[in-house]
Amino acid sequence: MNKNSISEKFKKFLELKNYAKNTTDVYCFALNKFLDYNKSVSPTNLNQKHLYNFIRSFKFSSISQQNQYYSALKIFYKNILKSKLNKTKLERPRREKKLPQIIDKEYILECVDKIDNLKHKSIISLGFSVGLRVSEVINLKISDIDSKRMIIHIKNSKGKKDRIVPLSEKLLFLLRYYYKEYKPKEYLFNGQSSTKYSPNSCNKIVKKYIGENYHFHQLRHSCFTYLLENGTDLRIIQSLAGHNSSKTTEIYTHVSTDLLKTIRVPI
Repeated sequence: MNKNSISEKFKKFLELKNYAKNTTDVYCFALNKFLDYNKSVSPTNLNQKHLYNFIRSFKFSSISQQNQYYSALKIFYKNILKSKLNKTKLERPRREKKLPQIIDKEYILECVDKIDNLKHKSIISLGFSVGLRVSEVINLKISDIDSKRMIIHIKNSKGKKDRIVPLSEKLLFLLRYYYKEYKPKEYLFNGQSSTKYSPNSCNKIVKKYIGENYHFHQLRHSCFTYLLENGTDLRIIQSLAGHNSSKTTEIYTHVSTDLLKTIRVPI
């Protein structure tokens, strides 16, 4: 079995297991890098030593990328090569524990208020209002906005999960105004040459209107930090964020300056 056929087999396996398209693309890319690194070896003859040498010598851009490659190749060995790995020799690198960067609420609102472009204003407002991921914003369909129940349906998000988030009167008014002006079809935000807006375009408008050093995901962090500081229960924030574990949500307790102000230090 050559490289192309085994790569295709791996891709079909991921699709059959219903992995998200982005995850499938990343894992297939990782496998191809691994196969190119070991191009002198037939794919069916690859053993743990080849994997160990690759992980040890490959220049990863981040710990997150290294973990992605590890996950992809673990699936490949187990399900395609039918080979078990010795976990003691292939330990995952520890994740970096970095606190999320947030943007001041008043500053965001001030910036949004100055935006004349209705589409750009709606995208940033939506991202900040309920802390949506950029992928969730661009995948929103017009039918996902339920104005009668005042909720937004987030479908097939990270982890293949659906959830609902609240829709404020102010945001609904803005989206209606935007809809009348742009008349989008199927997806709420259409691109210039496609039915969906792109993640890159979303980040560009954040840099344009909020600041060059900011990116879209910071709107999400800022939203949940603001909710926490205003007394929203952590379990509700967990539900809004779509987090599997409360430990993921608890990171916002470490970045809340308002909560820090309530602590009485000894000096």
